[in-house]
Amino acid sequence: MTMHDEQVSHRHPEASDVRKAVRGAAIGNTVEWFDFAIYSVLATFIADKFFPSGNDTVALLNTFAIFAAAFFMRPIGGFFFGPLADRIGRQRVLAIVILLMSASTFAIGLVPSYDTIGVGAPLILLLLRCLQGFSAGGEYGSGACYLAEYAPDKHRGFVVSFLVWSVVVGFLLGSITVTVLQAILSEDAMSAYGWRIPFLLAGVLGSVGLYIRLRLSDTPEFEELRDEGEVSESPLKEALTTSWRPILQIFGLVVIHNVGFYTVFTFLPSYFTKTLEFTKMDAFISITVASAVALVLIPPLGALSDRIGRKPILIAGAVGFIVFAYPLFLLLNSGSLAAAIAGHAGLAVVEAVFVSASLAAAAELFATRVRSGAYSIGYNMSVAIFGGTAPYVATWLTDRTGNPLAPAYYVIIAAVVSLATVLTMRETSKRPLRKLVTD
Repeated sequence: MTMHDEQVSHRHPEASDVRKAVRGAAIGNTVEWFDFAIYSVLATFIADKFFPSGNDTVALLNTFAIFAAAFFMRPIGGFFFGPLADRIGRQRVLAIVILLMSASTFAIGLVPSYDTIGVGAPLILLLLRCLQGFSAGGEYGSGACYLAEYAPDKHRGFVVSFLVWSVVVGFLLGSITVTVLQAILSEDAMSAYGWRIPFLLAGVLGSVGLYIRLRLSDTPEFEELRDEGEVSESPLKEALTTSWRPILQIFGLVVIHNVGFYTVFTFLPSYFTKTLEFTKMDAFISITVASAVALVLIPPLGALSDRIGRKPILIAGAVGFIVFAYPLFLLLNSGSLAAAIAGHAGLAVVEAVFVSASLAAAAELFATRVRSGAYSIGYNMSVAIFGGTAPYVATWLTDRTGNPLAPAYYVIIAAVVSLATVLTMRETSKRPLRKLVTD
């Protein structure tokens, strides 16, 4: 049977429905990524509590290794939840994954330390982080497809950009929560129990996010597909056989999306204190400025991609990293706090340019029958290899080479890979989403 790409949805949701979809996906995503982010913000406390004392660098590397391990579970989550969303709907999967993420994060706050139960502590931590990664594997693909399928064709870049915008909000809220606790608690209290509070708070926030997502409707695109009896019976197999080329494209596309993101929002806060030897408050100010810059830029840049196309924005972002990563790391290492914050903010600007268009461009590569599964597979395979490992690789490179500028080279290589991928992609802005694939 032949099903043509030209067949598109004729259901047009009201503007109020689109706003509700954006609020639901973004608020739930903020909660989920708050959960995911506090681990990295509390990395030094976790290193102290879950690994034997001795070498601080080794302990921090072990902490980031477990951070990376969660990302290696993301492809498994993507292979499971992505096709599931193509079978039962995006909304149901979004509700399931936020429940898993919040429960596993809450449990991390209850795990005894290494001094109490020995090697069992890091093993339990690893298990819970893997559950976080498994659920996160279903979050981004389902969320991006949910917003893409709700958005009007002419404003899809703007609407979908709020997904990555909400991730930055989640990371920023995690950073603020930890900083406030450090300000009101003594160092001994923070070390004894204060670091657990953000993880326990995830249980409350997760309940709020779950409530919001349970009240959402599924997308008009998916509902029309279901009404017509065109939902794929084997979306995973269909995605791998009909969409392998765009799966490879999204894999390459999001290399710098993730390396840049986790360098700016996860690695650099610890880089500020460990390598640049600034205070934790200095690091907090810097990540707050960088986050604010990204939050201001992402939505209008997403809207710009609706006007001039996804490819010009993506090319500008990738070239920006190639050209400016090294000079910005020089600025970070100038010895001046103001210059370091400016360098951090500069990297956030370049990252905002790329991510503002990347999620919409990725969703537009696929047909509705396989969109969530194909998206989740390609995205999560890439983030497992390049995103979750970014803090570990950057920390390792800096320690091993003794060169504080070494992480810049990693960022540049990642940008070259993504730029080469963008050049193979067709322009997809303003086009109706494909409803069906060609068998």
